[in-house]
Amino acid sequence: MTPHPAAPSRRTLLRALAALPASAVLLGETPGLLGSALAAAPPNGSATRYTIVPFLNSDDGTVNVYQSDDATDFRLLRSSAYTPPANRIRDASVIRHTDGYYYVTYTTHTWQDTSRTIGFARSSDRVNWTFLYDYTVPVANLSRAWAPEWFVDGDGSVGIIVSCSTANDEWIFTPYLLRATNSALTAWSSPVALSGIGANHIDTFIVKIGSTYHAFPKNETTKYIEYATASNLTGPYTIRRTGDWAGWGSYREGPALVRLDNGGWRIFFDGYGDGNYYYSDSYDTFATWTAPAALPGISGTARHFTVVKETVPGGPSLARNVTRSFRSANYSTRYWQQQSGLLNLPVVSGSSTTAEKQAATFTAVAGLADGSGCSFRDAAGNYLRHWDFRARFDPNDGTSTFARDATFILRAGAASGSARFESYNYPGRYLRHYGYQLRVERSDGTDLFRQDSSFVPVAAWA
Repeated sequence: MTPHPAAPSRRTLLRALAALPASAVLLGETPGLLGSALAAAPPNGSATRYTIVPFLNSDDGTVNVYQSDDATDFRLLRSSAYTPPANRIRDASVIRHTDGYYYVTYTTHTWQDTSRTIGFARSSDRVNWTFLYDYTVPVANLSRAWAPEWFVDGDGSVGIIVSCSTANDEWIFTPYLLRATNSALTAWSSPVALSGIGANHIDTFIVKIGSTYHAFPKNETTKYIEYATASNLTGPYTIRRTGDWAGWGSYREGPALVRLDNGGWRIFFDGYGDGNYYYSDSYDTFATWTAPAALPGISGTARHFTVVKETVPGGPSLARNVTRSFRSANYSTRYWQQQSGLLNLPVVSGSSTTAEKQAATFTAVAGLADGSGCSFRDAAGNYLRHWDFRARFDPNDGTSTFARDATFILRAGAASGSARFESYNYPGRYLRHYGYQLRVERSDGTDLFRQDSSFVPVAAWA
């Protein structure tokens, strides 16, 4: 029920995306389309896929690969997926390039050691990785080159933002830009310092919206993630927010941003001071943010990562304008049923009354807020929506708030043939039964939650 800006039509999004280089689309850095780049639910039969390649809190010599369909619940795809032939792997940043390969760049040494190189590896499938090379960053008197972050500009050019310090001040970092000078990503321009951000900033992550570059560097003095903007990639940047401006707290590092399917921006960051990994969302060009929440499942394990987002085949599908009943995946005799305006999960069977069967029958239609999502009508024409996170049925009042409350994004379910229904305007919250009542609850990353939030579309009871 939090007001969010209305999303543009999917047709508008597809026209804009068709004009973009694949690398820009995959990174969600679509010029001029805040809340629009890949900001639509995946089409029927497709799925959103987010991939991260973090190093481990217990081991900076290898990385795991995780994937998620909602940017909240990350599942292990392969443990120890890549171990470099020498040195370490920290702060791995990942993209999918126009050649179809996935590339990571990373810090090659522990924080205690001199580190003048950044490493590169690539993969065709995200789980089998091949070392490419270590690259010596050509900054005079270099002491440390840390936290290289991929950046793909609106024209498709590929760059890396890397934090560098010199021997005369080894703990004072400045962000530099390296531009790829060939499509193989094996040759790089001379490094250029980003002006305006200033020394003693590290882990700078940048996204571009329209003609504006938005930078999120960590201030190494205050330990806060700050916010800066510029009209050119190399600056000059103006620092616009400092201190605890977003409510994320201090001793935070490794910011990385990605667009969500509902048009918002999500930032991930490493809460190294307390051992958690956090996310927070914005819907107003980074002016305000939701309260940070710990990522379920990987907090305390994963360290400093970036995210690559794709739309892939093989996702769940649900026919629209067809009546269905919805059976619990883990309580096979229980079904969605409207009871006194609320959605509950009672037992429904062949001996149930006609009225009970009718109350357990719904029509799935195109999402009110996003046509690739889903909305659900009961027999009276009222729509399933959340109110104070309780699932209930109300008549459509025509407002954008109602449309978002009544729209759900299909995600893969825990059982064969099942689907999960993620709240459109509260990403990471799902229709989930508890005490046989349906609520929109935040995923905790457990198998039980996935089972409780999975439902099988079946032939209608009425």
